[in-house]
Amino acid sequence: MDLRLDGRIAVVTGAGSQVGIGRAVARLFADAGARLGLLDVDAAGVSTLARELPGEHLGVECDVTDAANVRQAIAEVGSALGPVSVLVNNAGVTQRRAFSDISGDDYDHVVDVSLRGGFLCSQEVLPSMKKFGGSIVFVSSVSAENGGGLFGGAHYCSAKAGLIGLTRALAKELAPYAIRANAVAPGVVDTDITHGELTPEGKREIATTVPLGRLGTPMDVAACCLFLACDASSYVTGEVLNVNGGIYFA
Repeated sequence: MDLRLDGRIAVVTGAGSQVGIGRAVARLFADAGARLGLLDVDAAGVSTLARELPGEHLGVECDVTDAANVRQAIAEVGSALGPVSVLVNNAGVTQRRAFSDISGDDYDHVVDVSLRGGFLCSQEVLPSMKKFGGSIVFVSSVSAENGGGLFGGAHYCSAKAGLIGLTRALAKELAPYAIRANAVAPGVVDTDITHGELTPEGKREIATTVPLGRLGTPMDVAACCLFLACDASSYVTGEVLNVNGGIYFA
């Protein structure tokens, strides 16, 4: 099975977090031979990561909700590294809010980062992918499928469900160009978000509700992103890969 990305240019959004899915994706993709454009509002975080990884990579400050900023960032990656053939739309934020307490600003912030950001980034890589083919991976959430209830409110569930709809729309529309679009739906993953929200005892308690008996790790999700990005999944498009230890059906 070919799990390599040798010679491919991959963009990963939301890669600046110290303990996050984007950073794990970046590390795994670099080990698989990709050259990376790492995007995040945290310019220092992605620049440091780009220097730490083996190979040639570029960290770019980017607000994925801003169309002009996205256009500039993708152009910078293309100029420095080459045409983008893999995009992982990982950038996202969450809020724990009751539905009645979600303000307009709350809604705009959460939905724009995940859904608008994924939309804009996918549009910007389209010209190069239409020429050479490619793979787009969206990081959705089990909350899109089961209504959430732990960290994300209704606006978070809506944004992540929107990514699944976008995934399937792009899979259908872009297949003639040899562009595949898929999503992963993580469950409770031990990232900087959970570090701030859960005590060790709380993590153990949640793990008892997961059929596989543990929380996910960023690398669990990254490995599935690699599968969907590389030729091992060349006949897979429009799919949502649940990466949640079975919690979706528990």
